[in-house]
Amino acid sequence: MATKALWSSIAETLTAEIGAGHYHPGDKLPTEAALAARFGVNRHTVRHALATLAEAGAVHARRGAGVFVTARPTDYRLGRRVRFHQNVLAAGQTPSRRISRVETRPADAEEARGLRLRQGEAVHVVEGVSLADNQPLAAFRSIFPAARFPDLPEVLRAVGSITEALRACGLADYTRLETRLTAQVSDPVLAVALQVKAGAAVLRSVAVNVDGAGVPVELGTTWFAGDRVTLTVGDQA
Repeated sequence: MATKALWSSIAETLTAEIGAGHYHPGDKLPTEAALAARFGVNRHTVRHALATLAEAGAVHARRGAGVFVTARPTDYRLGRRVRFHQNVLAAGQTPSRRISRVETRPADAEEARGLRLRQGEAVHVVEGVSLADNQPLAAFRSIFPAARFPDLPEVLRAVGSITEALRACGLADYTRLETRLTAQVSDPVLAVALQVKAGAAVLRSVAVNVDGAGVPVELGTTWFAGDRVTLTVGDQA
């Protein structure tokens, strides 16, 4: 009973401090070792207290990074023009992206259908993770017709922004033709990218973007961390 009282008291103290604004959404809590030293307990007791906070949704652990105060869900609008940077800024958060893959290869059958290409035509594949306030919000894979944008990989590596890279390659604007949303659970690889537990709920968006003439320019798949985003579907200028 004494051990339970200790971890429960620690959990209550940390909850009160989070509520008082000592730690803000997205902030990293002190390490288990630091908390153990602060409260004069062993790390197992601290771990039990943190698990209680996690079950209540107050904190979440990021593999290899630590324990963080849970940020409010990001409001993310899906409309005719979907721009990650603008959406996250509009939600009052700081956007960033990590691009992990830029590769040119033959299109598979699904990609060819989405982009109205012949199967086997060259496409550029761009993968990475989108973040809000340094917290992974979504993993993404974008497919572009290589013949339309031959210099895209080189430009993207230089500017780091897909929208800016497309603009530099001659596409000033593009709009969303369609979006398909489905729910699924994260596999181990996706869980690592989103820093969630394997099997956690994610929302998958498959979308086609087109130019002013209605020609497909991007087939994009995005996996949103289910507890970190609120998707709003509607018209957007």
